[in-house]
This record gives sequence, structure tokens and C-alpha cells, in this order.
Amino acid sequence: MILIGAKDLEKSFLDKNILKKVTFNVNDNDKIGIIGINGAGKSTLFNIITGEEPKDSGDLFIRNDVKIGYLKQHNSFDSSNTLYQECLSVFSEVINLENKLRDYEEQMKSTDDLETLMEKYHRSLEKFENMGGYLYDSEIKGTLKGLGFSEEDFDKNVTNFSGGQKSRIMLAKLLLQKCDVLLLDEPTNHLDIQAIEFLENFLKNYKGACIIISHDRYFLDGIVNRIFHMENRTIKTYDTDYTGFMKQRKIYVEIQKKAYENQQREYKRQLEIVEKYTNTDNAKKNRQGQSRKKLLDKMKLMDKPTYDDGTFGIKFKISSPSGKDVLQVEDLKKEIDHRLIFENCNLNIYKEERVGLIGANGVGKTTLFNIITRKLKQTSGNFRLGSNVNIGYFDQEQIYLNDKNTIIDEIWDAYPKMTHYDVRSALAVMNFVGDDIFKLIEDLSGGEKARVSLLKLMLSNSNFLLLDEPTNHLDIDSKESLEDALINYEGTVFVISHDRYFLNRVCDKIIVLEKDKATTYLGNYDYYQEKINEAKVDDGGYSVNKTATIKEKKRQKEISNTIKKLKKQIENIESEIDKIDDRIKEIEEIFCDSTIYDDSKRVVELNEELDNLNNRKNSLYSDWEEKQLEYEDFDI
Repeated sequence: MILIGAKDLEKSFLDKNILKKVTFNVNDNDKIGIIGINGAGKSTLFNIITGEEPKDSGDLFIRNDVKIGYLKQHNSFDSSNTLYQECLSVFSEVINLENKLRDYEEQMKSTDDLETLMEKYHRSLEKFENMGGYLYDSEIKGTLKGLGFSEEDFDKNVTNFSGGQKSRIMLAKLLLQKCDVLLLDEPTNHLDIQAIEFLENFLKNYKGACIIISHDRYFLDGIVNRIFHMENRTIKTYDTDYTGFMKQRKIYVEIQKKAYENQQREYKRQLEIVEKYTNTDNAKKNRQGQSRKKLLDKMKLMDKPTYDDGTFGIKFKISSPSGKDVLQVEDLKKEIDHRLIFENCNLNIYKEERVGLIGANGVGKTTLFNIITRKLKQTSGNFRLGSNVNIGYFDQEQIYLNDKNTIIDEIWDAYPKMTHYDVRSALAVMNFVGDDIFKLIEDLSGGEKARVSLLKLMLSNSNFLLLDEPTNHLDIDSKESLEDALINYEGTVFVISHDRYFLNRVCDKIIVLEKDKATTYLGNYDYYQEKINEAKVDDGGYSVNKTATIKEKKRQKEISNTIKKLKKQIENIESEIDKIDDRIKEIEEIFCDSTIYDDSKRVVELNEELDNLNNRKNSLYSDWEEKQLEYEDFDI
């Protein structure tokens, strides 16, 4: 059932076209991820759906009874309520009904018309139960705890919470409202990994549609069944998760490029023949050239494919290598105002390792980085940096950027010996070109500030990078550029991140910081999760039984059959491509015979057949690559 439908939506701001011919449907229970580079119009689309901004043209259908909930990326609200009271306000209708039931119970003690009152009471009680009246207290507490609040927080005034915590309060209220459609704009921004996993499970089981703007690729993979890719001011839909989208998109882009290049090559070849024939004194060839010219004029040429690209060409280099031992931490403890942040912190980091630091919000991850960089002093314990270790630090708050500087001055102040050409060339690497380099730091978006900080880090040539949430404000393309740079980096990386996709791709060691210890796992994030799940199984006393063994054998047999089927499909596709190539070669040989151009009808038919063969061939290549990727996924 369609809940929201859009056809040919358009939106412009001043002379800038944001959305053009945007068409899509949102069905009941859809879980949709919206992705695209920063500025592609994702938040604008949400504002149009909710009526906060008008569309310029096009049709937008929203079913009459649909209740839409909207979580904005930047939330601010004032309230004198406690945390619990603020969430309780979501259930005002249920609470009013509960109070009504209490009133009926009091009236029953003295009424003369008990039968009428009992009828009203039972009707109200049935409605109360259908609205989940007995569950709202546990729902509030469960949701708040899942999003990282403790019971001690429940009675705190909302005004005492930080901006990030207020965003989590808004998210909690939205989840408790049970809307038909949830619009979530970067919902994981202020959540630690445990809270993200809670939200992931909540949305997986949510009995409604969700449309999620997110740069968190691991999160999208865990939830969505459709991707809306916003590019070139419009939307292309993919019925898959994020990883499936990336595979399909690479194939789609490659096919578009090949089709364009093939057509351009053929057009140029035909044009050369036309010029050759029309510039001759031979009347017959001249007529043939004119006939070809008419056919070329009728050919519908493809536009050159263009793709939004948020990538940048960052590359981290080191001025000199460090020693083998980069960082050793022993029994480190930190208290602030007599409040324990962490203790018994022990860890070792070695040359060229890429180490991810994870843990709940408030456990002291950034505090640990500040101790290592000597911005804070530990309460007790020791840490030691190895020989020739040169630290480069990326701060998630960007406090080391001068808001009054222009972008170019910010780089020049940090590296005054660089020439004007060198500075502009470095800025171009991070996609700062033209007048962009004269923007003030205070006017930049979060993503732009992150790129400036990353460039300063790149130019430092440090051999030990401490990165505090480096992907927070980056779009997906920019994240992948950073990941590639860190994978190819010859130094050592220690990174705080809630981005599980990033941790999986970049890190070869995970350290979990808790209040009373630091635990090391020698693998990426999936390895860490695997070990955690194994520990849960051991604690629960589970064992591999006969039923599980039978299921595993059945699964292996199904995998074997699937592999055989895929192999046969690939062979069939290759066989059909060979047949098409043979026929294309035959047609090309026919065109080499100049007499063919005396029969214009035959020329048109052969050209149409050639187009159809090339289209079919492109389609088969797409099928072949999809099947091949599936086949390779089985690690053959």
C-alpha cells in the first residue's frame, strides 16, 4: 500500500535548481535509505514531505490517515520538564484516558446508574488497552536506556542536557509516538555504538515505514531494503541494501560510460566515412555519403554521463618512520572533580597498526587522547610514546581552527613556508577551488571544516595519527576517500569512531574502553562482534546439538546447489554474448560493402538490429557481473 507518492517534484532556491523531476513511492513497511553527497537536497526533500517548505511544481500524495514523524539533524527545544516527563508528554492521550478511568472508578462508589457507568468504563478500558496503556512506563524506560540514558538521568531537568543529549531525547520521543512513517535525518549522529545497535534493532522491527538520511553505511546495511540515491538533482531507486546498491551502481556507471564511449566511437567513425565520401568526385560515393549523413543526423546521441562525486585525493605521508613500539599505556587512571572517568587502562600500539577505540559515550575516549597529547594530565598510571613518534591530532570539535581565518589563511598560518601555488594545489586536493578558498572558517559546514582539518593533518607528515570521530561530518564518498588514504598510510593510526563500516574496513585491532578496563581484540569490528557473541553463547551454556548440525549440512547443500546454478547461468550468458559478437561482426562486414548503401531501408534495418544487439549485450554484461559477484561472494 502506497503511503507517500511523488511525481516530477521540483524545487529551486533563487537560481539554483535543487530537485528536478523527482519521482518515487513509499510503501507500507518500507525501510528506505536516502544517500547522496552533501547539498544533494536530501533534507530539502524531507521538508517538502512535511510541508515545512513548498514544492515549486509536481505532485505529492500523502494518504489522509498517515501520521508522519520527523527527526531533524539539528534539534533545539526548551522545556522545564524532567527527562521522564518530557517523554511522558508523548502519551498525554493515554494518560487522560487513564485519569478518566480513575474518575469512573470513584463514581461507581456512589452512582445510582451503575449499568450505564460500567458500559462507559468498559469502552474506555478497551480503548486504553488497545493504545498500550499498561505499557507506556516500560516503553519510556526501555527506550531511554537503549539510547544511552541511565535511571539517574530520568529526574534531571531537560535544560541540563547537552545538545547531543537533547537530540537523543527528541529521537526517543519520536520512537515512542508510533508514527506510520518516520523521517530520520542522520539519527545516529549523537549515539554511541550500543545506542546505534538499539536503534537498529528497533527500526528493523518497526511496524511502519522509515525513510533514513544517513552516512552510516553499516547502519543502512542492517536496516534498509531500498536505497534512494540523490544525484544530479533527481532520485534513482535501488531495491537493495547499501552494499547491494554499491555493487549495482558500479555496474550501472560502467555500462553508462561504455555505452557513451561506444556510441561516440561509432559516431566518429561514421562521420569520417561521410567526410571521405562527400569530399570525392565519385558521384556514387557522394550519394552514399549523403545517405549516411542523413542517418547520422537522425541518430539520438547520448549525453555524457555525469556523476556527483564527493571524493577527494587525500594522501597521508610520513616524514620519517617511528620505532616498532609506538604507544604503551600502563594502569592509567583519570578523575575529574573527584569523579572517576576510567581506571586500569592498559594497551599497546605498534608500528603501522590501525587501531579503533570504541566504548560508551562519556567513558573517556577523548579524555584518553587528550592525556596522550599532554593536553590533560592523568590522575595515576603511566604512558610512553616510542622513539621518533610524531603525533598528528584530528579533533572532532574542530577547536583548533581559527573561525576568523579564510580557508587559505588557515593553511598558510599552519605552514607558512609553503608557496601560494603549493597551498592552492593542496586545497584543490580537498575540493576547495576558485573563490571557495576565501570562505571564512566560521561560515563552513561541518563537512568542510573536517576537510580543512584533514588537510592540515595530511601536510603535517606525522607518523602517528590520533583521529577523534574523523567521519562525523563527511558524506559517504568522502568517507571512502579517507578510508583509502588510511589503508595506504605507512604510519600508525589510533582512531575513535562510532562508524562501524569505517572500523571494519580500516582497523586491524579494536580496543574497548570501559570504566574499569580496556580490552583488546586483534581484528576488525566484525571480529570483535563475533567474539562478543561467542562470549554470550558461552555464558548462556549453549552447545552445538544434533539439530544445529543437520541445519548446517542442509545449508551447505543449498550453498553448493546455488554455486552450480550460478556457474551454469554465467556460462549461458557468456555463450549468448559470443553469439551476439558474431552477429555484430557479420553486420559490420556487411557495412564494409559499399553497395549496401543503395538500399536505404536495409541500412536502417541493420542499424536498428545493431543497436538492439549492443543494448542486449550491455544488459548481458550487467547480468554477468551481478552473477559473477554473487559467485565470488562464496569465496570460490
